[in-house]
Amino acid sequence: MMDAATLDLEVDRLLGKKTLIVGEAGTGKSHLLARILEKMVETIDPREITVIDMAPFRFSGVGGKLRDLTDSVGRVRYLTDDGIAPPRLLGRNAAEVLRLAERNASLIGPLLIEYLNRPTRVLLVNDVTVYLHAGDLSLLWRVLEAAETFVATCYEGRRLSDDRGSGITEIERKRLAELKGRVDNVLVLREPFIVRRDGIGTGGGGSR
Repeated sequence: MMDAATLDLEVDRLLGKKTLIVGEAGTGKSHLLARILEKMVETIDPREITVIDMAPFRFSGVGGKLRDLTDSVGRVRYLTDDGIAPPRLLGRNAAEVLRLAERNASLIGPLLIEYLNRPTRVLLVNDVTVYLHAGDLSLLWRVLEAAETFVATCYEGRRLSDDRGSGITEIERKRLAELKGRVDNVLVLREPFIVRRDGIGTGGGGSR
């Protein structure tokens, strides 16, 4: 069993593994990923680390880019697109939700291809959830296999379940289950991960 605080402090246990961090909105998945990145740049050549930030802009207290949580993104290859939006929060009906999800996939796809064209040993992905809605899974699986070490965050909960009848919540659930089957470790954050003033994270979680 590996809890969030242990994972934060012993990132060497992640190296050579595929790890997925899941939890409800607001449990601090991105904060934990930021701490992992900060630890990794201390022990690994930053040129061997890529971050793909799929998170949408912050809206209604949800989302937000990894660059807003740590300056360490400036030391590694950081790939993102500021046009990525939260479909279930912004979409007013099923058609709008689907349109936003498809647009997100079209913005994220080139980031994945850019990584494949020049892969690094370590790949961190913030909020892979957004790509699961309408993205090409075969492309995501290629990226997963190309990375020696893979750590990604993904939403799993009920807070964002209302998809205006678009069906993307069920698609997300099924695709997340498939993603879980392709990684070595799944860490579930059940309580908020908080960075204390001493820089050490606290929070409750479990893993398989």
